[in-house]
This record gives sequence, C-alpha cells and structure tokens, in this order.
Amino acid sequence: MEAGASLLSALLCCSAAAGGLLLLLRWRGRPGPGLRRGPGPGAAGRLERAAARGREQTPDVEADHILSLSLAELSEKLRDGSLSPDCVFYAYLDKALQVTNEVNCVTDYLQESESQLQQMKRQEKKGLLYGVPVSIKDSINCQGHDSTLGLVKRLKKPAAEDSVVVQVLKRQGAIPFVKTNVPQSLLSYDCSNLIFGQTVNPLDHTKTPGGSSGGEGALISSGGSILGIGTDVGGSLRIPAAFCGICTLKSTGGRLSKKGVVASIPGQKSAVVGIGPMARDVDSLALCMRALLCEDMFHLDPTVPPVPFNEEVFSSSRPLRIGYYDSDSFTMPGPSMRRAVLETKQLLENAGHTLVPFKPSRIEHLVFDLSVRGLFADGCSTFLNHFKGEREDPNIKELLLLCKAPSWLRTLLSWIVKPIVPRLANAMRNMKERSVKELWKLHCEIEEYCQEFIAEWRKLDLDVVLGPVLGPAFPIGFPGKLSVAASYTILYNYLDFPAGVVPVTTVTEEDEEELKNHRGHYNDRWDKLFAQAIRGGVGLPVAVQCVALPWQEELCLRFMKEVETLTQKKQRNL
Repeated sequence: MEAGASLLSALLCCSAAAGGLLLLLRWRGRPGPGLRRGPGPGAAGRLERAAARGREQTPDVEADHILSLSLAELSEKLRDGSLSPDCVFYAYLDKALQVTNEVNCVTDYLQESESQLQQMKRQEKKGLLYGVPVSIKDSINCQGHDSTLGLVKRLKKPAAEDSVVVQVLKRQGAIPFVKTNVPQSLLSYDCSNLIFGQTVNPLDHTKTPGGSSGGEGALISSGGSILGIGTDVGGSLRIPAAFCGICTLKSTGGRLSKKGVVASIPGQKSAVVGIGPMARDVDSLALCMRALLCEDMFHLDPTVPPVPFNEEVFSSSRPLRIGYYDSDSFTMPGPSMRRAVLETKQLLENAGHTLVPFKPSRIEHLVFDLSVRGLFADGCSTFLNHFKGEREDPNIKELLLLCKAPSWLRTLLSWIVKPIVPRLANAMRNMKERSVKELWKLHCEIEEYCQEFIAEWRKLDLDVVLGPVLGPAFPIGFPGKLSVAASYTILYNYLDFPAGVVPVTTVTEEDEEELKNHRGHYNDRWDKLFAQAIRGGVGLPVAVQCVALPWQEELCLRFMKEVETLTQKKQRNL
C-alpha cells in the first residue's frame, strides 16, 4: 500500500453527511482516463526486443525447467555452472513479458541488466545471488530509471544512483531486471495509477493483487520473477503476498537500508517503513536476507546495524512457545481467515510447539488515535503535495476528497455522523494538523503502546506470535473503500516488529456458506463492505501472519519455515 496508511479511504461512503462532503468537493473535477496501460512505450519496446534477442541467443534452453526451480536450486546450479546466467536471465525475461501482457505488472525494463550479465560472467567471485534475476518495486531507486509512485510529475526524473539495497543485490551477483507497478502515491492496497493502469490478480483477474507492492506480488505469483524487493508501511508487502499466494517478510525498520527508497509521506516517522523480499517460499526469503545482511550494506549505509544473518537461530529446531489470536476485535476475520489461523495452530501443537492465547489490546485506539493521528499529523499537507497538478486515480479519490476538506468541516462532520457511524467520526476527528507538542505527545503514546504490547508478550514468555492477515483477495476497487481492514498489518509497523506471511489454505465452499452469517464486530457499513469484499473467493489463497520481536528476523523466518513445512506436509497427505 503503503497499505494501512490509507485507512480513511472509505470514510465518505458511510453516511449521508459524508455524501454531502462528496458533493461539496465535486467542483474540483473528476480524474480523466488513464494515460496508458503497461510499461511506457520505450520500456515496453526494450523489454520485447530483449526477450526476442534472448530467444535467438538461447534457442535450446529448457525454460520450463528453469522456471520450475526454487531459488535455492537455481542459485546452486548457477554457482556450480550447470546452468548459465544467460539461459536463466532470458527465461525469466521472456516469462515476465508473458506475465505482464496478462496482468499488467511490469512498468520498466532495466536494460543495463544485459550489460551487467556480461560483466558478471567475467568475474571470478560469485556472490550468494550469482545470476539470479530480481524484480524491484517502482519506489526503490534504480540508477537511470524513474521511481514514479504512479505520479505523472515523477516521470522523466531518473534516479541519480541505485538504492543501497539494489547496490548490494548487484554486488551479490543478482541482476535487477524489471520494475513493477504500484498504486498512485503508494497509499492504497489496490494497484493502479494513471500512468501504467490497473494490475490484476493473476489468480482471478476481477481481483486486486494488493498493494502497494502489488506488481511484485502479481509477477512472482505468476512465475515471472523468482525474487522481488518491496516496501511496507501498513501491509504493502504482506497484503499482496497474502492476496497472490506467496511469501514475504517485512523487516524491522532499521534492519535493511532505506537509502534510495522513495517514501509515500516523506518525514513521517509514526508508522515505520520496512523493506523486505517477496518470493514463492520461505527459504528464498532467508537466502535473500542472508545476501543483503553483509559488509557491503553495512559499509554503504552505516546507519544499518552491522548484524549479519544469524544462521544458528534460523536453523534451530527447538520447540517454540507461540502466542496466537484469530481476531483483533476490530476487523472481524472472515471464516477462511479464522480457519487458517486455527488449523495452523493445531498443526503447530501436533508438532510439539506450545500454543498460548494472545490478544492484541486496544486496536481501535491504535487505528484511530495513533495511526490516523500519526500519518496525517500535518493535516494531510505532505500527502496532498503529490497531487498538485496531478490527475487523480479513481481508486483513491475518496481519501483525497477527505484530505482536501478543511479541518473545520471534517470536525463538524465527525460530530454529525458520530451517533450513526462512530468509527467514521473517530477517524475524521483525528485527521487534523498537530502542533509540535501534540506530535511529541503522540510519539510518547506510541512508545507506551509498544511497551504495553511487549510486556504482555514477556508475561506469556512468547517466542513468536501467529495471527491473521487480510484475505482472500478483494475485488478491484474495494481497498479504496475498506482501508480500515489493514488493521491486522499496520499494527506491526507501529510496533516496528518483523512480520511475515505464509499461504496455508484456500477458501472453501463451507467458508463461503458461513460468510452469509458474517456481521462484524460493529455491524456498521465497513463491516458489511468487508463481507462483500471477501465474498466469491472460493479457491483463492489464504495466509497467516508470523511475528517476532524487533531485530529477530531470523526467528521470524524460522517460524515461517515451520508453518510452511507443516502445511505442505498436511497437503501432501490429503
């Protein structure tokens, strides 16, 4: 998204008063149609020509075999010479072209990847990701290429240098080869903008792939990339991974370098941005983290703690003490979300782990009093700067209309709608400019909330926590009406805990039948919209969220690997 950051995009649909606000602001004009769909004309042509060259240069390559390999298998074959980097690169390039023609997820081709490929083959040293093609989210700088955030004004403003993450990937032998689509401004967990158009979910083209790392999710899920890098300030890695049926890890905010990563709200520090890998399995995430947490990163960005990947923690087999919850008491999970957690809990117990009930406290306080206040503490000014002179994507128009409303009007409307939709009123009341004193007070409240959360964690003597993640994939356009549903993910940006996603099941006919009785915790319009959003999802993937304490990415990955292994074993035995 940056996903939970658009918690308010549904506000204007919840009451007659909010409808009045829509009418009041319509004079500003409606956004026109998209400028084009897919990569820019130059990028599209370069991608097609490069794929054609690849087919000519490697006519005998067994692309299906290459594309079927896991990252661990592919990396081993590249390093021992049984597969050539050329064959792998062009196999993935051709597949990425096929995928983006179907789901519209690639925005730019990094043509320098071909020269990097030739230079790399002459080097004796082979890094951990030698010869591995890697896709990169639009907002992560690659030298000579735009980081648009889906905004026309950011076109033709190429980055002067690679982000640190991209530099380290290259030093480890990886080949960044494409950039992928995002929602306009990143503040959404849909994936569309007026430059590149709508990315669709490869598993169901009527659904969104999630966002804001939605292009990555769609490309990796379809097999057009084996490893991608994205960002997350409210669920932007985790929601696309859950919607597309792949794995991801949002790291602690300071564990990986953010130098050269373009923020959706520059200067905003309340919700902590995490960077992380996306892939089809947990071992791939671990290999990527192992490669990134190296001396090159620590040297290029001295603000990153020089803590290499802890192999002992990741490979440990000791039983874990796991907290679990199936609802945050704010967004009532759908039947498939709850079942995913409870079935995983049972698998873990059967494998010898200890499962302990755990309840995240005061989520409504987190969402409105901390999240909304923190993200829009400047009265929405920084966010709105993106849109000066810019056409607006329809999928985020409701958030923009609310952000543009005068503060006095939002306050007035909050009082009017409070008896009817108190959650809406709470959100609007918190969406105003703060003084420095008020902002510092907010930061103290966030720290207090974090310490309260950790105290409960310590009281139960937990290693990790298992919980729900949003899913199954929503229809296109629904994230703009239901950003509050990101409560499950944005929690861990405010806590700044590492959190990962592992797919564990799919929606069943029984889930769909049970959904008919879904009422939600509040039975308000948001709850009703949520039930609509997850309806019609039979066969789509559903994931769980795995969480550890700050700086414990290796433990989080170890827990994710355990969930993945047990789930796969269960599926083989069915």
